[in-house]
Amino acid sequence: MDPADFYTGLVAESFAPLRSFSPDPEVCAAFLREVGGPALELGCGDGDPLLALRRSGLDVEGVDSSADMLERCRRRADEAGVTVTVHHQRMEELSLSRRFQAVFLAGPTFNLLPDDSVAAAALHRIRRHLADGGTALIPLHVPAPTPADRIGQVRTAPADDGAELRFSVVSEQRDETARTRSTVLRYERHGPDGPTVVERPWLLHWYTRSGFEKLAAEAGLRTVSVTDAEGDAVEGDAPDMVFRLHAA
Repeated sequence: MDPADFYTGLVAESFAPLRSFSPDPEVCAAFLREVGGPALELGCGDGDPLLALRRSGLDVEGVDSSADMLERCRRRADEAGVTVTVHHQRMEELSLSRRFQAVFLAGPTFNLLPDDSVAAAALHRIRRHLADGGTALIPLHVPAPTPADRIGQVRTAPADDGAELRFSVVSEQRDETARTRSTVLRYERHGPDGPTVVERPWLLHWYTRSGFEKLAAEAGLRTVSVTDAEGDAVEGDAPDMVFRLHAA
């Protein structure tokens, strides 16, 4: 399923209450202060860390393929009194009138692109939107198999209106050759009007270091550094890699 279709309806409503990862806005802020603006966050979703960066006065816009997630981002911005500019576009079809000194992802959203050909298209679009001498920051993740004891395990959180949101992994398939993990996820909402249940396949596609560097180079992006999530240099492949790329 395309990410634009995955993050809709109940899934979009459940994203913030049930999320297991929240990006540290200060990491992104430090990067933007170093390389300068204007900046563009890819996969900005419902506004973390985009809204925090705007509150800090940084010149940054956002883009996401999910209209539902962007609507939640705009609503949160209005509630917080933050002015934000967001665009409803896919990474691989990005077409904005402005070029940016920095293009970045706050988390491994790039892994949602289903294969190398779509990733290559996205990297070409990133290069097209970078100013000459600009910098891109792309975190990547190699997902581990979901442990067997977590299949069917239910995680819960309250919705804004008091209903109970539930999340669980139904099944999973892994293809080491295609470098994909496909997981069927179940989202539930239990409230006064009865239950709502949605099951959707969630695909993650991962990369080797050399493979991603080759895709980036073909798009006109030179790899400056590869670090882990803590900022330490990485040699070879690693489960978490953050690529800093320079517009060649």
